[in-house]
Amino acid sequence: MLVLTGIILLGGVLAYTRLQTSLFPEITFPKIKIIADAGQQPVDQMAIMVTRPLENAIKRVPGLVKLRSTTSRGSCEISAFMDWHADIDLSKQQIESRINEVRNQLPADIQITVEKMNPSILPVIGYALNSSKRSAIELKQLALYTIKPFLSQVAGTSDIQVIGGADKEYWAVLDQEKMSRLGLTPERVAQSLNNTNFIRANGYLSDYRMMYLTITDAQLHNLDQLNNTVIRNDGQRTITLKDIADVSIHPAKQYVRVNANGKESILIGVVKQPDANLIDLSARMDQKLKALKKMLPGDVIIKPYYVQADFVNASVKSVTDCLWIGLLLAVAVAVLFLRSWKASATILMIIPVTLSLTLLALYLTGQTFNIMTLGAIAAAIGLIIDDAIVVVEQIHRTHEEHPLEQPGELVRKALHYLLKAMVGSSLSTIVIFIPFILMTGVAGAYFRVMTDAMILTLACSFFATWILLPVIYLSFSKRKEDNRPPPAVHEVKERKWVGYFIRRPLFSYLFIALLVLLSALIIPRLDTGFLPEMDEGSIVLDYSSPPGTTLEETDRMLREVERIIVADSNVATYSRRTGTQMGFFITEPNRGDYLIQLKKNRKETTEAVINELRQKISASQPALVIDFGQVIGDMLGDLMSSVQPVEIKIFGRDETVIRQYARKIAAIVGKIDGAADVFDGITIAGPSVSIRPDFAKLAAYNLNPADFQYQMQTALEGNVAGYLFDPLQMTPVRLLYRNNEHLSVSDIQNSTVQLPGGQRKPISEFAKVRLIPGAAELEREDLQNMGIVSARLENRDLGSTMREIQKEIAAKVMLPKGYTISYGGAYAEQQQSFKELLLILTLSSLLVFSVILFLFRDVRVALIILLVSVLGTSGSCLLLYLTHTALNVGSYTGLIMIVGIIGENAIFTYWQFYKSLGGKSREQSLIYAISTRLRPKLMTALGAIIALMPLALGIGTGAQLHQPLAIAVIGGFLAALPLLLVVLPTLLNLIKPKSADK
Repeated sequence: MLVLTGIILLGGVLAYTRLQTSLFPEITFPKIKIIADAGQQPVDQMAIMVTRPLENAIKRVPGLVKLRSTTSRGSCEISAFMDWHADIDLSKQQIESRINEVRNQLPADIQITVEKMNPSILPVIGYALNSSKRSAIELKQLALYTIKPFLSQVAGTSDIQVIGGADKEYWAVLDQEKMSRLGLTPERVAQSLNNTNFIRANGYLSDYRMMYLTITDAQLHNLDQLNNTVIRNDGQRTITLKDIADVSIHPAKQYVRVNANGKESILIGVVKQPDANLIDLSARMDQKLKALKKMLPGDVIIKPYYVQADFVNASVKSVTDCLWIGLLLAVAVAVLFLRSWKASATILMIIPVTLSLTLLALYLTGQTFNIMTLGAIAAAIGLIIDDAIVVVEQIHRTHEEHPLEQPGELVRKALHYLLKAMVGSSLSTIVIFIPFILMTGVAGAYFRVMTDAMILTLACSFFATWILLPVIYLSFSKRKEDNRPPPAVHEVKERKWVGYFIRRPLFSYLFIALLVLLSALIIPRLDTGFLPEMDEGSIVLDYSSPPGTTLEETDRMLREVERIIVADSNVATYSRRTGTQMGFFITEPNRGDYLIQLKKNRKETTEAVINELRQKISASQPALVIDFGQVIGDMLGDLMSSVQPVEIKIFGRDETVIRQYARKIAAIVGKIDGAADVFDGITIAGPSVSIRPDFAKLAAYNLNPADFQYQMQTALEGNVAGYLFDPLQMTPVRLLYRNNEHLSVSDIQNSTVQLPGGQRKPISEFAKVRLIPGAAELEREDLQNMGIVSARLENRDLGSTMREIQKEIAAKVMLPKGYTISYGGAYAEQQQSFKELLLILTLSSLLVFSVILFLFRDVRVALIILLVSVLGTSGSCLLLYLTHTALNVGSYTGLIMIVGIIGENAIFTYWQFYKSLGGKSREQSLIYAISTRLRPKLMTALGAIIALMPLALGIGTGAQLHQPLAIAVIGGFLAALPLLLVVLPTLLNLIKPKSADK
């Protein structure tokens, strides 16, 4: 067995080195996002032509739970929420299949992208690239064709995203005067370029024994060839492109702007494979970056601005430190109580063996080393120590009672005595986690990983303490025979206070009543939340400027924001995206986000920094709509239904009415204490200029609407008339008129149209030009129109904030018939999770009851132990209330755990009482049982409390995730001592055990 122990220790070390490390478990979220891009279609047409056909098609996919869509100008975003048990890959294929069935009903040029949403879609490492000498085009090409392929070689990399910079284009700026004199139109120029710039196969040629493919290569490769392209040759004159246009290399028009630490930059994001080890990937990427810097030109600087592995490493290290600190303190308590080097050494040895066995089990079951599995082990340390203490203490006590017995016989007697109680107690702590399989949603996905890890840990603890601990104990013992006089038999010291309370049950009744009263008073007043929050040290700031604001004006406003960010002493680095966002979204040019990385040794919490920045930015730039969050919290929100914890949904038929009530509700929520970043959900796409052609007048001059539109686009955006083959890419050739970047609305009305004969006529003769205000984006859920009012929380819990919001809305908002309000976001997830956790608590209690009933076959005993166990949750609630800790999924899990923990201890007490009934009265047996179990109970309670104390204090990064659970369990342990030492014997004294009847 010692060899087996050594193998387990070596296996644990090997598993530790091979376990993948990540922040959270790799969970496949049942969310699929579809983005359709149809150019610049108006919102209402987009809804009818694209969104509704796609919704109707996707709605027929099996396993669909909810369908949500956002329709904007020229694009729509549809989120399909599948059942958690659905095969997400199969669901994605079925959605794509349904979309293909209706493609012929959609616009011909539509582009549709379908993506599974999982944590791996976001970059885990971000680099900022800039240069003091190179142009934006050169820097972008360096990023695309040198840096991206080089970094892509790192194992575990899924994608290297390049955002920002400028794309290379050839601009042919047409001279309208010359074209008019020569009778040329932009369409004719484009046609000539297409007829010249091509490569095509002519067929195969057989010559002797060889076969050759013949091709006609008329491709253009450089600026000179493009300039000399023949546009027309009428026999009298050859007209080339340079005769009618100024051709040059020019940056493409950009509606995206990127900034890192105040400098125009290119952002390079590293996206990892879903099953890649984040820590290993980060280490390999760091080495690759060092090699990259050596090969880059001296003026090019690349620096990281975000490394998720730093937070993961800090979190894992923090929870690991909490685990080891708690473990060592708990062992010190055991040593202090036992005062035996042999017993203490046994406990000190068995815990590493148990942990090694647990790591081996996690590795073999395919788990990863993440904050949930680590937290499970840290939270279960108290139970691991409890198992070890119970067995060692019983062996130690047997030795005190039988000092002349040989060590092997002492161990045999101790194990035989404990067998039934040990099995029952271990089962009572394991079965409480089984009902967690009923938990759904993101909370269920993550906390099931935690409870599964706890089941593995407790099963390993039982095996190690029952099979391996005796072997370790015996290895410290020596078989001796000497002639020394036998030592005195150690008698259990009777605790007279136990008899005092047993004979006065009123004290127990009052204590029970006090716990029930405290629960009734405290539970409704507890702060409530959803998932425990962490201090990540990184902030996401989403923003939007007023609809229609130019990129330059938005950039000017954001420069003021950046002065505020830089002035904050807690900020280390930041990056900014305008016209795009992290993730997979529809983004208008007036919207974007910041990623702000805080210093590691800052004095303020992330939440405090957010509150300070929110106040300063709101005061400095009131026109900006801002929304703060933390990176990983926002990522989880994106993977769920909503990022914001507060979400109020208004359903109805008329969008105008919905928006009217959305503004009213947003005004109400904005006045609620604790609500921040309130948004009425009304997103306006920028205004547009409508040019309505007169078909009859166009026809009179031999023009059709398509020709007219082509010329209008040439005057504004320009038309791509072909591509030049560059060594690195196919570069677009864009035809456009002069001064197209500075046109105003009045300039469009005064612009001219080129007629086929060469004449130019003002546009006012062919079309009506009018200004159309921006249209609001359309939100729908399950094919019904919807408005969404959202908000975040500031220094207040979710539960009380939502109760006040619901009360105010019920009092001040009267919806018309056919309109309804529902509450979503984290609140809806919380309510669903709390219902499931209440069911889990009930089932766990019933399972503990069943174990006790099976063990002792006495309903009265089982009911008493169950009552004492459930009463222990009152201590948990009281400590949560006193520490201002929210009742969330984490702390609720702690409440469930405490039922099993108290049940486990009560089983040992009753077993001691049951075994001593033979020669003693019921009262004497109870006093003996409590006196005997006093030392192990105090050791267990103090050991568990001290082991959980580092987590409860939230020491270090990431420990806050398990802080509510630790506080709840500690509160339960504090209540457990009087319940087990006073209340339990008092209640047992009221019944006549079956053994006494015999």
